[in-house]
Amino acid sequence: MVSHDDVKYVARLARLKLAGPELERYAEQLSGILDHINKIAELDLEEVKPTSHVISITNVFREDTVRPSAPPAAALDNGPEIESGAFRVPPILDTEEQ
Repeated sequence: MVSHDDVKYVARLARLKLAGPELERYAEQLSGILDHINKIAELDLEEVKPTSHVISITNVFREDTVRPSAPPAAALDNGPEIESGAFRVPPILDTEEQ
């Protein structure tokens, strides 16, 4: 079983504040997770490829084809303010020049 000190250590790394009942609950849950990982570690996976899956996977993306894009003027028509061929946006940094 994972100790309360171990749970406190992990909680500190995750920047979590845990109280008494939470320590016990998380200690049980972490122990369960580690037990499950240990069971998986007992399996003989010598013949299993690291990237294998239960079902075959194929690429579902469409072919990447080159085609013309919208002209810049058409794209700029969608913006509220245009300046020098670009969208004008409010400044996000405090600068003396505005």
